[in-house]
Amino acid sequence: MQLTVTGKQVEVGNALRSHVESALEALLGKYFGSAIEAHVVFARDAHLIRAEVSLHIGRGIVVNSHASTGDHYIAFDAAAERLAKQLRRYKRRLRDHHGKAHAPAEQPETARSFVLAPSDDEDAAADGAADGESPVVIAEMSTELPQLTVGEAVMRMDLADAPVLLFRNRSHGALNLVYRRGDGNIGWIDPAFEVARGSARPNAVPRARR
Repeated sequence: MQLTVTGKQVEVGNALRSHVESALEALLGKYFGSAIEAHVVFARDAHLIRAEVSLHIGRGIVVNSHASTGDHYIAFDAAAERLAKQLRRYKRRLRDHHGKAHAPAEQPETARSFVLAPSDDEDAAADGAADGESPVVIAEMSTELPQLTVGEAVMRMDLADAPVLLFRNRSHGALNLVYRRGDGNIGWIDPAFEVARGSARPNAVPRARR
C-alpha cells in the first residue's frame, strides 16, 4: 500500500506516521486485505485538529472519513473507527468486488464536471451570473460514470462519504442518481422507470365497466 501522511499548518512527526501506517494495515487486514493507496491529512480546524483519511481499495472504490478533536492521535483514531464501521458494513460486497478485480475492465465512460462560483460571489455577479446568465466556472474536470446496480451505487456513495453519485444503471443503461436526503434516507432518481411506466399505459388493461 502506498501511504502519504501530510500536515497543513500542523506538524506530522515520524511517530504519528508510524501510528497511522500500523493502524491502517491492521484495519485493512481485518476487513478487506489491502489497499492500492492511502492518503491521510492532518489540518488545523479552528482550535481542533482535523484528520482526513482516504483509502483507494479497489477499482472505483474509495473510502473517505474524517474526525476533529484536540489531539492528532485521537482525531485519526476516530476517523479510522468510522472507516472500520464502513468496511464492516460492506465487507461481503467488498470481498466479492475484490475477487472480480482481475476480470477485464470495462471501457470507462467519462463526463465533464464543473465547479461553479457561488451566486452571492461578487466576482460572479460582476461577470453577469446574477443577471440570469451562465454561472462562472472556476474549475473543470473529467469524471468517470461507472456502470453499477443501484445497490453498488449506494455502497460507493456511502463509502466515499459523498452527498450524491451519478451512474449508469447496469440493468437498462440509463443515467441514474442516488443522493442523501435530509431525513437520513437515500434518494434514487431513475428517469428510465418513468419512461417505462409511460410507455406501458396505452397497453394497460382497462377497468371493467359496472
